[in-house]
Order: sequence, then C-alpha cells, then structure tokens
Amino acid sequence: MLFKRAGETSRTTDSRPAVEHHEEGDLLTVRLSGWWITRNAAAVDASMRRLGTSAHGKRIQLDISAVDRIDTAGAWLIERFLEAAERGGCTVELHGKSEAAGILLEAIGRVRESSGPSRERGPNFVMRGLEAIGRAIFAAKDDFVASMNILGATIQGGQMKLGRGHGINFAAIFNQIDRMGVGAIPVILLMSTIVGAIVAQQGAFQLRYFGADIFVVDLVGILVLRELGVLMTAIMIAGRSGSAITAEIGSMKMREEVDALTVIGLNPVGVLVFPRLVALVVALPCLTILANFAAIGGAIGITWAYSGISPAAFIDRLRGAIDVGTIFAGLIKAPFMAMIIGIVASVEGMKVGGSAESLGTHVTASVVKAIFVVVILDGMFAIFFAQIGF
Repeated sequence: MLFKRAGETSRTTDSRPAVEHHEEGDLLTVRLSGWWITRNAAAVDASMRRLGTSAHGKRIQLDISAVDRIDTAGAWLIERFLEAAERGGCTVELHGKSEAAGILLEAIGRVRESSGPSRERGPNFVMRGLEAIGRAIFAAKDDFVASMNILGATIQGGQMKLGRGHGINFAAIFNQIDRMGVGAIPVILLMSTIVGAIVAQQGAFQLRYFGADIFVVDLVGILVLRELGVLMTAIMIAGRSGSAITAEIGSMKMREEVDALTVIGLNPVGVLVFPRLVALVVALPCLTILANFAAIGGAIGITWAYSGISPAAFIDRLRGAIDVGTIFAGLIKAPFMAMIIGIVASVEGMKVGGSAESLGTHVTASVVKAIFVVVILDGMFAIFFAQIGF
C-alpha cells in the first residue's frame, strides 16, 4: 500500500530517498527526504543500519517532513532505526510526521511490540524442567496407547486380511527367526563368553582375600543364569534387531507402503509386526540358553587359568549352587523382554515421518526406549522373585 503526503502534487519521475545527518555535541540531527518506498528501500538500508548502530546515548532529532511518499517498507526502515536507537540508550524526537506516515509507523510499531516477548527472557530452569517432565509423561502415555493397540492386534491373531479371517505367514516367521535368531548367534556367544570371563575374574580376585575362591562358581552361576544372561542378550537384540525392525517399518512408512497395504485390504500389523514379534518371542529364549552356556564356559576357562579350579570341580560345585528354579528365573523373563523389544520397535517405526532425519531419530529412540524398559522389567522381576522366594 502506498501513501502520499496530504497536499502532495503529482509527480511523474521517481525521487530517490536520501539520508542527511549532522552531529553537534550529543545532538544528532537526521533528515530524511525523497520517496521511501519498496523500490528504493535498498538505497538507504545500509545508511539507516549504520546510523542506528553507531548512535549510543545521544539525543536524536529525526525529521521526516521532506519524505514525499512512504509505504510499508519505508516505514519499517524508520521503525528499525528507532528501535536500534532505543537499544543504544538514545532519546529520539520525531518531527514532520505526516498523517500517512503516522499511520504506517504506528502499525509497524504495534507489530514490533507484539513480537517483543519473544526476545524477553524465557522461563527459568525449574519451569523448563517441569515442562520437559510434562511433555515426557504425555509422550509416554501416547506410546503406551500405541503399544497396547499393537499388542491387542497381535494377540487377536495373524489377520493377514482386514476383517476377513485369520492367516499366519509361517514363511515370514521362519525368515525372521533366521535373521534375528540364527544371525545373532555369533555376537551373542562372543559377548556372553567375555562377560562370563570378566565376572569370574573379578569375583575370584575379590574372594581370594578371604580364601573363598571356590565361591566364584556360585557367584557366576547365579548371576549369569538369573540376571546377566537374559539381560545382556535382550540388550544386544534390542540394539541389533530392534533397530532393524524400526528401520524396516519406518522406511516402508516413508514410501507409503504401509498405507498401500491397508488400501489393498491387508492388515499392516499382521503383515509386518506379527511375524517379527513371534520370531523374537521364539528366538530370545533360545539365544538366552546359548548365552548362559557361553558365559559359564568363559567362567570355567578363567577360573581354571586364574584360580586353579578345574572344569570338573567347577561343574560339580555349580550343580550344588543352582537348581531348576535358578535356570527358569532367567528364562521366564525372555518372552516378556522379546515382546517389549518388538512392540517398542514397531511403535517407533509406525511414527516415522517422511524424512531421513525422522527415520534416524526414531531408530535411536527405539533402541534407547527398548533397553530402558527391558532393564526396568528385569528389576521388577528381581523384586517380584525375591518377594515370593523364587
């Protein structure tokens, strides 16, 4: 919108804007003239910036009586100069303001005042912390609801087709067992052997001061079979297979393949989630058994070399230190941990947006959340078993 001064005569030629200033002591006189319109704003932008930033603590008299035409861009330049001068501690007196210029400057000033709070100091760290906690609780609630939806749909059955009977794709389930279970055997065996050896070495080193080296067998057997075997296996599966599930489902979500399954009448949960969840529930207990054997094998080797306890003596002591309840205390946790890993990974995969950044964010969140919930679940099982004396 273009405003003209009252009583302005018609002009056929453009008048370039000009900025004149004169400094005398602490008084800075600035005189503006010409047409302050969008077409000419670039000609005086740099000059107005320099004047606004260089004036500190001065008394400024701004004369705009010679401004023939002004539009929103010109008014914004003047208002920006006034704002910079005020920040520099200057007092500004505005002279020669026409009715049209006054309307525009007042409108620009209102916009500046309305956006002012964004530059103010934000809430203190206590409020920010409480806000973060509230957002986290609401996000956890949303994740819980989504997890229950997936769990309910999985318990309902394979349902390859929406609302038209049940169907389980055994080929997909066995393929996922091969990928998540058989493919993870080498890393699980290596990790468990090293962990078992470390626990045995540190236990033997401490118990040696009391002449109780043989009790390292009890320590390793109970700790590995009840806690470490299943927990370390679940953490490795969460990082290896949980991230893969999120990435696979998330990439399909990005390419709208999940929506395409719904359009053709297939159930996305039955096609994508159900086989992976069943495969995890089958594979994790089996991997836990292998991890227990590997950890105990590593402990046997270390105690034989470090404490002189022969494998026969180790196994004989182990038979007296553990029972069937000790073995099942760890194995009972495995299916629950597998369900948690699969559900969390699937929920995060379904939340992926249309960008690669979103995919990376949700893959990271999937691993972190799955490990966190698995550790919490392990602690809850430990408390429950202690209360019932199992």
